Amino acid sequence: MRVGLLLTGFVWGSLLFAQRSPVDQAWDLAAKGQREAAIEILHKTIADNASNADARLLLGSLLSDGGNAPEAIAELTEAVRLRPQSADAQNALGEAYMAAGNAQLARAPFETAVKVNPRFAIAQVNLGAVLIETGEYASAAEHLDLALKLLGRDGDAAYAHYLRAKAYSADNNPRSAVTQLEAALALRPDYPEAWSDLGQARKLLLDDRGALAAEKKAVELNPRDAVAQYRLGAEYLRQGEPAAAVGHLQEAFRINSHDQSTLNALQSALRREGKDDEAAAVKQKLRHLLREKDQASQNAVRAVKLNNEGASLEKAGDLPGALERYRKAVELYPEHVGMRVNYAVVLLRLGQWTDGLTELQKALELDPANQSIWKTLQDALKQAPPTVIAQWRKIAPEHPR
Repeated sequence: MRVGLLLTGFVWGSLLFAQRSPVDQAWDLAAKGQREAAIEILHKTIADNASNADARLLLGSLLSDGGNAPEAIAELTEAVRLRPQSADAQNALGEAYMAAGNAQLARAPFETAVKVNPRFAIAQVNLGAVLIETGEYASAAEHLDLALKLLGRDGDAAYAHYLRAKAYSADNNPRSAVTQLEAALALRPDYPEAWSDLGQARKLLLDDRGALAAEKKAVELNPRDAVAQYRLGAEYLRQGEPAAAVGHLQEAFRINSHDQSTLNALQSALRREGKDDEAAAVKQKLRHLLREKDQASQNAVRAVKLNNEGASLEKAGDLPGALERYRKAVELYPEHVGMRVNYAVVLLRLGQWTDGLTELQKALELDPANQSIWKTLQDALKQAPPTVIAQWRKIAPEHPR
């Protein structure tokens, strides 16, 4: 879900009416596309006056739009602390969490934003999006219905209609979902996700022709979407056109080679086309994928055991022993954030600064919304020798400030 489509105009626009200031200058630069210059001004402004909430709010929004989630969240968290009753600040913080992929943490600021200002339509939509993601469809519908009343025919309403359709689909109401998706597409005809969902809803209404047309449009608008390619291929297959299905299913697999549904559908389409050898090759890939998933599951269990052993050794003061356990745990389960943080902290405690900083940075990349990791990294940067920081910056040029 791209919450960023709705986002920071309200925040930035509110600054235009203030007296000319460095924040206004930064806004002007950002509006001209000079993001880095704007960020530089805002950093200096905050260094001169740490309680400047406007500067932190704009800086956080710019950083979030630029993909720097950890620093964005840090700045926006401080803006919220300075102005807890600002719906704009609360909403911006929620959006930063959403951009970082953490709907759970986004929920509280969105809830506060709509409590402070129930007529803040964008915050209502954003809260609806969070509730959709967490499966709370009835609650989401309430916020989205209110947002749609507030937005009317505004372009941002397309996203709200799209989300409202998801709530209807979850409630087994495809007819109402179709109505919402058609409303979204009337406002935004180039909305590939809405076309794709429209195809699924029309299929449930036994509108085969309409379903296929919608899925085709979704792929036409975004051929790089693996889900859209899979859905179109699966729809061709369902309608008895395996030859047409094969190409789209192959493209879906090329984009996402770890999707079991795609491989199953592709194998079926090839067999129905009489291409038994190709189908057998796909079946072999499916077996390999399932073996990989099984191995990953076994590795995760072993990694947890090693991590627990490392924690016990660390507590007992055996840092080298703990380091070895943590290292093996990370090798087995590289995407586990907590294990990587444990490994990083022991590296730092043993004076292996460069490796420790690098592992913290990797952990932050895995969970960019995690402010605990962000603060640990900041503390480590303050304590590390200048020569180490200089060396680390060469291998990690995108490190946080």
